[in-house]
Amino acid sequence: MPVSIDDIKAAAQVIDGHILRTPAVRSPRLSEELNCDLVLKLENLQATGSFKERGAINKLSSLTAAERKKGVIAMSAGNHAQGVAYHAQRMGIPATIVMPDFAPITKVERTRSFGARVVLNGDTLDASAVAARQIAKDEGLTFVHPYDDELVVAGQGTIGLELMEDHPDLEIIVVPIGGGGIVSGIATAAKAIKPSIRIIGVEAEFYPSMYQAIHNLNPISGGQTLADGIAVKNPGTVTRRIIENLVEDIILVDESAIESAILALAEKQKVVAEGAGAAGIAAIQAHPQRFAGKKVATIICGGNIDVRILSAVLTRGLVRDGRMARLRIDISDRPGVLAKLAGIIGDAGGNIIEVNHQRLFQDVPVRNAEIDIIIETRNADHVKEIVASMQSAGFRTRVLSTRSIDEPVR
Repeated sequence: MPVSIDDIKAAAQVIDGHILRTPAVRSPRLSEELNCDLVLKLENLQATGSFKERGAINKLSSLTAAERKKGVIAMSAGNHAQGVAYHAQRMGIPATIVMPDFAPITKVERTRSFGARVVLNGDTLDASAVAARQIAKDEGLTFVHPYDDELVVAGQGTIGLELMEDHPDLEIIVVPIGGGGIVSGIATAAKAIKPSIRIIGVEAEFYPSMYQAIHNLNPISGGQTLADGIAVKNPGTVTRRIIENLVEDIILVDESAIESAILALAEKQKVVAEGAGAAGIAAIQAHPQRFAGKKVATIICGGNIDVRILSAVLTRGLVRDGRMARLRIDISDRPGVLAKLAGIIGDAGGNIIEVNHQRLFQDVPVRNAEIDIIIETRNADHVKEIVASMQSAGFRTRVLSTRSIDEPVR
């Protein structure tokens, strides 16, 4: 195998004292909901918000004095960029990071804040890799690959050492897969320590590149995904060899599952995870029967989610759960009606967040109007209670947030 347990133990010595030995905590509420004993390895607590620091330190520490003086270059959509930039700055190594045009602004700015030269080039990570290779050749820089490098894989494998030390009774480890660096390292470490343990990989449905590779399928990837950290079209060759031998299965998760997992972690565990970091939870939620009754760990591999995306995910989750709803109400356009509506909603226990009073642009009679009201509620049944109260008072009311505009709640 390209990487051994001894390589990972050596990497653990190299990175010791330079990164946080992250906690692996049990999640009681998610464990109860998912019917398994669930442990979360919180790599989102690292200084740069992701596990990528481990492999970056191990690689950077291997450079010769001449290589350090010339500098390094990496391509990344964000987390590898920050890991390399942060520790290169700490070690006094000049760093250039090539990032795709779609890289989240927060990750671009954080990378720059660590002193790196950031080059935005390419509409995909693969295009960024081509640009980075060319700059490395032109300027004599050492290329630090985000996943397809034995030293990087060994660095990521230290997560597996820590997990098995903290929770030797684990039966399954669920790991997100982009290029395959983290799952390869963890699988190598965990399987060497406990051969019976099962390693399950997770990929975003839009980017099933490793799944396709190991099943000899045509490589088809692309689309907008919340899990940009694992949106990789071309998986590694080093990592593929390890995954084919040590990873039991790869689960593909869709965007709604990733969104639901981000919400579950934030609300029930008070953990902020980016899409890639929540992918393991998404897989367990989507296939609970596979993990029922087992001692399971998953890696919250990153927490660098744009706050606007996080806000949208949380708000959409409230809508899906019926804890926020948008109602459209037909009224006669006369004084006092809006106050009556507010009274009915308040008496029913709802809280009005926003009101949009439309007279001119809706297909209603001139003496009538339509009101769109966004309300906070306890749950979906509470929405139905409020709508029933409105209809009992003579107001035709429709729920717009989860049903057809013309379908009344019954």
